[in-house]
This record gives sequence, structure tokens and C-alpha cells, in this order.
Amino acid sequence: MKLDEFTIGQVFKTKFFKLTKEEIMRFAEEFDPQYMHLDEEKAQQGRFNGIIASGIHTIALSFKLWIEEGMYGNDVIAGTEMNNIKFIKPVYPEDELHTIVEVIDKKTKNNETGILTVLLSTYNNKEQKVFEGDLSVLIKK
Repeated sequence: MKLDEFTIGQVFKTKFFKLTKEEIMRFAEEFDPQYMHLDEEKAQQGRFNGIIASGIHTIALSFKLWIEEGMYGNDVIAGTEMNNIKFIKPVYPEDELHTIVEVIDKKTKNNETGILTVLLSTYNNKEQKVFEGDLSVLIKK
């Protein structure tokens, strides 16, 4: 979809993604090697009572789920910024995540492009919000 095809207030819901312990640990080993993502024994003794996904992993999954909906298609040019990032609840192994995407702003940049901003709100299978953040992209008009 092009910028002009989106409307402020428009809402999209993504499919679900079930996150395994192995995926959490594999991601953390490479990008966020902290104990709460990798060391089961130490994580069990911590405040979350077990392994949790990295917040960076949660952002990446939220973005993946949105992109896989195909709304940008070949009209997106580049991401421009992310703001108001909030990690609200921990994401545990076997959580099934989905993202609600709401168009919150759109601005024309020139005759050919504009900036589209969406609010990503990611929920687990208990319908608890685990993540929220604004994502802006440069997109064809």
C-alpha cells in the first residue's frame, strides 16, 4: 500500500507466532547475551522465574509479524525511526505473540514520498500487552 492508501486510525492484526525457548536462547546468544535469556538456573532465581525473551527479540518479532502482513509491499523505502519503546511484560518460552498495528500519523514529504507512522502493540496468548512502540517509515505516495 502507498501512503495515500493508509488512513489514520486504521488497524491491522497480524498472525500469531509461538516463541520457543530454543529460539529465545539462540537470539540471545548472538544479540543479547544476558543471563535472563540464557542461564536457566540463574534466570529461575531471578525476578521472572525463568528464561525470558530479549526486548530486542520482541521488537524484531513484532516488526516481522507486521511486515509479513504485506501492507507495505514494495512501496516502503526505508525505516526512519522508532519511538516510545515500552517493554511492558516479559515474554516467556511458548508464548504466542501477535501484533495490533494502528496507523497514527502520515505526512507528505514531497510529491513522491511521505512518512507513515504506526503504533505496534504486541500481545501474548493471554491477551496481555508485552510491547509497544511507534515505527515510522519512508514510503511511496
